[in-house]
Amino acid sequence: MPDTIANPPAAPAAPAAAAQADRTNRKERVGEVISNKMTKTIIVQVERRFPHPRYKKVVTGYKKFYAHDEKSEAKVGDRVRIQETRPLSKTKRWRLVAVVEKGAEVAPVAA
Repeated sequence: MPDTIANPPAAPAAPAAAAQADRTNRKERVGEVISNKMTKTIIVQVERRFPHPRYKKVVTGYKKFYAHDEKSEAKVGDRVRIQETRPLSKTKRWRLVAVVEKGAEVAPVAA
């Protein structure tokens, strides 16, 4: 019996584009940036609407996520898409994927 049938040749190494395809099963959220005061870190508030388990009234829940922003491109008020990633610090487990919508520029109040 030929040995090539039982053991097919190994596939060549996957290119970088195929490595990105492995990340398709990671969670993604869209939310609003509420703080960018830290270096390379933003805080994103994600809104979730769901019916109350007992009373069935629609309730809005909010959760804050710390996300890595390598280029510091997100500003306060922007809507952004974040993706789950490996732990980057004690609280940071998300990374910025894209700025979905720019927020209104907030002018500082003169004292």
